[in-house]
Amino acid sequence: MSKFSPKKIVLGLIGIVVIGFLIWGVRWTTSARQPLAEATEALRSDDLVAVTETPWLTFTPQQDFEETGFIFYPGGRVDPRGYSDLMRAISEQGYLVVVPTMPINMAIFDSNIADEIIAAHPEITRWVIGGHSVGGTAAAQFTSSHPDQIAGLAIWSSYPADGSDMSNLDIPVTLMYGGNETRVTDESVGARKHLLPSDTRYIKIEGGDHHQFGSYRLTTEENLATVNRDEQHAQILSAMLKLLQSIEEQ
Repeated sequence: MSKFSPKKIVLGLIGIVVIGFLIWGVRWTTSARQPLAEATEALRSDDLVAVTETPWLTFTPQQDFEETGFIFYPGGRVDPRGYSDLMRAISEQGYLVVVPTMPINMAIFDSNIADEIIAAHPEITRWVIGGHSVGGTAAAQFTSSHPDQIAGLAIWSSYPADGSDMSNLDIPVTLMYGGNETRVTDESVGARKHLLPSDTRYIKIEGGDHHQFGSYRLTTEENLATVNRDEQHAQILSAMLKLLQSIEEQ
């Protein structure tokens, strides 16, 4: 009988395909979209903000320091640094901002990391949590299971999972999404309004899309926005500062 029978050849080919698929799967799940130049530039410390990257990406205001901090969960497969320009702009207004790195770049696999961040910063008396895409869903999950630890919630281009009922919470919530999105739409957001407080602030950024909630690399086909990134970011920043300031005024 031949040493290389048809059966062995077929099994060998199947094995090669399986191994190749596993390698591709590992690379896909562990890769992260890299920051654009404007996000990388925002990582430099100066007289306004000190930036550190361990144990988490942290933006610490150097002058006026509020007692409210902001924890932000990145979107799926996005390098945390891809939000640095927005996070820095928030920190320049006096807020400590912390962006953790997630297991295989998916916040849903460590939605409770906010516990560690809160414990590491006893100087902060009130915490707002937020996130983009799957990060927003994970932030909502943490809020629903830790209501006494969170003073405000910001959901960017996402919505709560069905098990995250926060309708009875007395905290300010802001949910933002782009008018040119394909998954986070009037319909999908509206179908989950019963999970959020009745006074939740909903902001639809006309012409905005899913990816411009950050500053990271993407393909031309993924860019659905008809407004530029600066305009979308200006609206995001305005909404975030209004949310944070409302907590300061309580």
